[in-house]
Amino acid sequence: MSKPWLGQLPAVQFRIARPTHQLEKIIEFYTKGLGLEIVGSFENHEGYDGVMLGLPSVSYHLEFTQHINAEPIEPPSKDNLLVFYIPDLEARDEIVTRLNTMGYHEVEPENPYWGLNGITICDPDGWRIVLQNTNGI
Repeated sequence: MSKPWLGQLPAVQFRIARPTHQLEKIIEFYTKGLGLEIVGSFENHEGYDGVMLGLPSVSYHLEFTQHINAEPIEPPSKDNLLVFYIPDLEARDEIVTRLNTMGYHEVEPENPYWGLNGITICDPDGWRIVLQNTNGI
């Protein structure tokens, strides 16, 4: 059940942003592999290129940026996750197959909970996503 918004944080949108040194591979992984849409992008903004990827609603989305002098950045712990709740098992498995075909394979989750109904896969930078076969919270 959804609670009414209390208005204590009058934000209208939020973005999760992170750098990469291989923007094109990231775009391919998250669009062609995972199925997110490009909801915005920019080029050469003070030395940065970037793309915003999300679900059809742009009130929240991911942003990946690449500086002209980008260097590889180590991912955080194996338990820092981006979790996608996908109730349709067949649809989830189609995404997994598509990512496998692209060379991205399942990895063992740090927390065994994510292995119960989920498949954990690393993106091109080594950051982990979980494709969780549940309705979410």
